Amino acid sequence: MGTLRIGCSKMLLVMFATILMGCCMVCHGGNFYQDFDLTWGGNRAKIFGKGQLLSLSLDRVSGSGFQSKKEYLFGRIDMQLKLVAGNSAGTVTAYYLSSQGPTHDEIDFEFLGNVTGQPYILHTNVFTQGKGGREQQFYLWFDPTKNFHTYSIIWKPQHIIFLVDNTPIRVFKNGESIGVAFPKKQPMKIYSSLWNADDWATRGGLVKTDWSHAPFTAYYRNFNAQTFTASQFNDGKWQSQELDAYGRRRLRWVQKNFMIYNYCTDYKRFPQGFPAECRHF
Repeated sequence: MGTLRIGCSKMLLVMFATILMGCCMVCHGGNFYQDFDLTWGGNRAKIFGKGQLLSLSLDRVSGSGFQSKKEYLFGRIDMQLKLVAGNSAGTVTAYYLSSQGPTHDEIDFEFLGNVTGQPYILHTNVFTQGKGGREQQFYLWFDPTKNFHTYSIIWKPQHIIFLVDNTPIRVFKNGESIGVAFPKKQPMKIYSSLWNADDWATRGGLVKTDWSHAPFTAYYRNFNAQTFTASQFNDGKWQSQELDAYGRRRLRWVQKNFMIYNYCTDYKRFPQGFPAECRHF
């Protein structure tokens, strides 16, 4: 009788473990050597700390960049960044997902530098089928150069959510029902670069890069990618990646207090009427 109980207990444990494995996300990440290639900039791009830390640098000669080895189609991408400190005017640190080709899809974080003491601007954009122009910009509620902060993208067939330290700042919904393309068929790689954009980045190009402060350096750590299988989408396994009531309140707080540009309210840019997704959402 005791042997039967032990056998039943083991069977239940195996069944429970199997169920848990079927419900879990597929997770990748943790080592830059394994997950990324340094693609340009020579030794200005470096991986160190046994693959746990990556840095990009910019000097007068060149910037630098890296890209993921894998492509992703839907999931959650997390990366911690510590941005260029001090006078970073004219520099841009870009961190984004993108496919390739003239009809590429893209999901962008871009950090626009500024003179010492002035806030960074976080620039976001979404490209679908090669069409962008969906910019929203924010100030951050902290100094992104003092410590590492987590910047995340949740990409689902229903919507894209941009998050900073797990606080949602922007949602781009699937508007295919009203004729707006949505990125859902092209797998994307993760890219990042640090480059000179002083022709537009800081106050529309009025403030130029001060090369006496070079090299400019940004740091990366704690990359993580979580993906789901098609069956898990169909079974509704991704409910934890939806915005709950608290998340919606945080989104409203950010957009009320820290959003400084929204293409959906730029009347000068769209005198004939806003894009369809602006009217719909």
